[in-house]
Amino acid sequence: MLLRTILAATTAATVLLVPAAAQAAAAEPAAPPTTATVATAAERAAAAAADPVIVVGGLSGISIAYEPIAARLRADGYRVSIFQLPNLGLGDIRESARALSSYVDRVRATTGAARVDLVGHSEGGLVSRWYVKYLGGAATVDQYVSLGSPQYGTYVANLVAVLGLGSCAGVIACQQMTIGSSFLADLNAGDDTPGPVRWATVRTWQDELVRPVDNAVLADGATNILVQAWCPLRVVGHLGLVLDGTTHTAVRQVLAGAPVQPNCFAV
Repeated sequence: MLLRTILAATTAATVLLVPAAAQAAAAEPAAPPTTATVATAAERAAAAAADPVIVVGGLSGISIAYEPIAARLRADGYRVSIFQLPNLGLGDIRESARALSSYVDRVRATTGAARVDLVGHSEGGLVSRWYVKYLGGAATVDQYVSLGSPQYGTYVANLVAVLGLGSCAGVIACQQMTIGSSFLADLNAGDDTPGPVRWATVRTWQDELVRPVDNAVLADGATNILVQAWCPLRVVGHLGLVLDGTTHTAVRQVLAGAPVQPNCFAV
């Protein structure tokens, strides 16, 4: 969604992209999980007692676009909500992180949970990480999982200037996701994985928006999962990370504190 929004910003095509993502999302949740990915009764009971999970959306991502992964996690027994970035994530990532902080407080108050788990897609992973690192989230987040987040930027964002569209066509979040931005310098200063939070990232070789792909990796003890390292024939794009069954099995294992062994045949 990052590149689609970047390139669309000058033509107002973001409006077209959101319905497209929504249609893709709407088509997915109805598909039942395969036998290999269905949680057992014991796993569902453990999930129900676990931290609430907040799926943090990405740039231009409306809530319904994240229903596929949210629905899968609910089927596993987790209490799941979706945080849509304010202004669809076009503004300052730091402001989105402040909004996430308020949302986390509301979820904790509603559920009575001391901590939550965050699953952030694309920009959502950066928003979540800023919250943990600079806004007190280390005290309220148990597990962090990012899906295709440009932790160290993406040259796709830099490409916009090369194409003559100026500095990300004025999209602040895009500017902040360019390689070498001051925002990323601040975010990546010091420890990548501060606090008692358990950190994990998931990435795919076919990610068309995060380039180089390994810029989606965190250092300092994070669990970094490359889909194709486990399933070489699996084809998963950027948006596909929230639709893909194999990716879901990896996320589910991380949230459960289980060894990561993604199911290559999950649909």
